[in-house]
Amino acid sequence: MKDLVNLCLVPGISGREEKVRKKIIEMVDGFKYSVDDIGNLTIEVGDGKETIMMMAHMDEIGFYISNIRKDGKLVIRKVGGISDELLPGRHVEVIIDSGNTKIDGVIGSVPPHLAKDGMIFEPVVDVGADNSEEVKKMGIEILDFVVFKKHTSTLNGEFISMRALDDRFGCYALVEVLKRIKPKKHVIFAWTVQEEIGLKGAKALTNKYNPDTVYAIDAFACCSKQNNHIKIGNGPVLRMVDNSAIASFAEMKHILKVAKLVNIPIQIGTTGGGTDGSVYVEHGVKMVPITLAVKYMHSEVEMISIKDLENLIKLLTVLASE
Repeated sequence: MKDLVNLCLVPGISGREEKVRKKIIEMVDGFKYSVDDIGNLTIEVGDGKETIMMMAHMDEIGFYISNIRKDGKLVIRKVGGISDELLPGRHVEVIIDSGNTKIDGVIGSVPPHLAKDGMIFEPVVDVGADNSEEVKKMGIEILDFVVFKKHTSTLNGEFISMRALDDRFGCYALVEVLKRIKPKKHVIFAWTVQEEIGLKGAKALTNKYNPDTVYAIDAFACCSKQNNHIKIGNGPVLRMVDNSAIASFAEMKHILKVAKLVNIPIQIGTTGGGTDGSVYVEHGVKMVPITLAVKYMHSEVEMISIKDLENLIKLLTVLASE
């Protein structure tokens, strides 16, 4: 899991994925790649008559600094779906645009002793500065970005928990599949930008690529009332219905047949949200999101099954090589 953890540790919110992209390029050393004007990274292999595309997004949820107050606090703007409940009492990192420097900060909380006095929580970052001039001397500027500080836990030898598993596990899976396959199809690997704010990178790719089939590799929020049959550890999940698209039932049957032949467990579910693959449905392309069940999605403790990730990589390798 070392490579996956290192990829998760790289900060990169929507619109600022450059460090993540650089890390992935290092991981796929030796393969010819291209980067478009908004930052999507693509690699093409194989020359078969059928073209498939596998997509995973590089961006994570986080914040942009929208203002630096006179008292030295940083006003932040959410990027992606972040619950207000997550904010109080958190460690964060400020990523400075002028270099690779990370500056520690915290989002404070209101002690119960002072809540009775009417003290109100403010969603601002404290970097230990007394005024705006001190902040600027630290190199922090408006539009630098902020991420939650990341910690890794391995639970019961079966699960990994960490911020940014959504969708760095997908990015990692594509890297592994790329290294393993002997493609009998034309396969396009796409690591996209700005998924968390509306699938912007994927939409841009529709202007360049017209595959026969698209697989979006992303997260599936499990453990809700509507899909409590989906369990981490029980195999990859075909995310057939969400708020962005209804996936191809014909392709679902094909994937199920392939998975059965190679003895890979598969789950099927519906959820909210959307995936990059949905933009291709509007262009008449059959699409299925092949996802992993994720506990506590969009939090600091996102959790996946290591076994599920291994099975996801195996399944994608077979689909690209059959």
